[in-house]
Amino acid sequence: MERVFFTRITTQQMRQIQYREAIREAMSEEMRIDEKIFLIGEEVAEYNGAYKVSQGMLEEFGEKRVIDTPIAELGFTGIAIGAAMNGLRPVVEFMTFNFSLVAIDQIINNAAKILSMSGGQFNCPIVFRGPTASAGQLGAQHSQAFENWFANCPGLKVIVPANPYDAKGLLKSAIRDNDVVIFMESEQMYGDKGEVPEEEYLIPIGVAEVKRPGSDVTIVSFGKILKVALEAASQLETEGISAEVIDLRTVRPLDHKTIVESVKKTGRLVIVEEAWPFASISSEITYQVQKHAFDYLDAPIHRITTADTPLGYAPTFVEAFLPSVTKVMKEVKSVLYLK
Repeated sequence: MERVFFTRITTQQMRQIQYREAIREAMSEEMRIDEKIFLIGEEVAEYNGAYKVSQGMLEEFGEKRVIDTPIAELGFTGIAIGAAMNGLRPVVEFMTFNFSLVAIDQIINNAAKILSMSGGQFNCPIVFRGPTASAGQLGAQHSQAFENWFANCPGLKVIVPANPYDAKGLLKSAIRDNDVVIFMESEQMYGDKGEVPEEEYLIPIGVAEVKRPGSDVTIVSFGKILKVALEAASQLETEGISAEVIDLRTVRPLDHKTIVESVKKTGRLVIVEEAWPFASISSEITYQVQKHAFDYLDAPIHRITTADTPLGYAPTFVEAFLPSVTKVMKEVKSVLYLK
C-alpha cells in the first residue's frame, strides 16, 4: 500500500525524544517494513554506534542487517553502492562526514551518476548519513561542513534537519527514496529533545518550513545553526523587530519558492549558514532571490557564514569562527538600516 507524505499534524500523540532516538526510530521502523534495508558503518553494531544512534539495533535485526565495518570508508561505501544497484537499500553511516572524503569518488562518480550512465537501467536507493560541520574543539580536519560540496553534484539529494521531528520524518522519506540521499546531522544535536509523534509520519523532501512567522525581515538557515537564528529572532522581538525564520530542511532540491514568498512580504533577507562563504548554500539562495524577487528587496541580501579559514582548536577560535546570535542580530539591524 502506498504511504502518503504529510507534514506536521498537531492532533497526533506527541512525546519528547532525543534527536538520536528519532534517527534510530526512523531506521528501525523502515527496517521492520522492508527486509532489503540494512545499516552499515563503523561501530554501528557491537558498540551501538559512535553516538549511540543505533543502540539496540543489532539485537533486533541481527548481524546481517546491522553490519560493523573496518575503518575503510572507500571500501564499505563501494560495497553498499553495489548492494543498492542489485536491489538492496543500504543506510551507510559515516562517523563524521569529514571521513566521507575518503569515499567521495564512490559517492560522486558511482552512486550519483549510475542512473544516468546506465541509461536508467540501474538506480541506487541509498542513504549516506552522519554528522557534519563543527562540534567544539575537534580541530581543522574534523570540523568541516559539506552540504554545499554534495549539493553541487547532480544525482544527490541533500537533507540537513534541525530537530528530532524533522529528522525522523525526513529520514524515513530518504530511506524510501529511490535516489541517493545525503542525510547530514550534528554531534551537537544528538542529545537535543523535541516532540515526535508516536504514529508514523513522513516529511516530503525538498520542502522548507517557516519555523517562526515575521514581517520585518526574513532569516533563512538550516541544521544545528538554525538554533542560533531562532534565538536571534527571539531577542530581536524584544527590540520590536519581527523576524520570519525559515528552516530549509533540504538544501538540494532547494525550496527557493518559500524563501521568495517570504522576501516578497518582508523585503529583506539574512542567511545564516555554518560553512565557508565561497560557493556556499547562501550563495545559491542569494542568486535565486535576486532572480525571482529583486524588485521586492528593500536592502542588499546579507549573510553570516563561518570565517574563511580552517577552524582552529582553541575555544576563542571556535567562537570567532562560527555564526552567533550577536552576529545575526547585527546583520538584521544592518538590512533594516538601524544602528
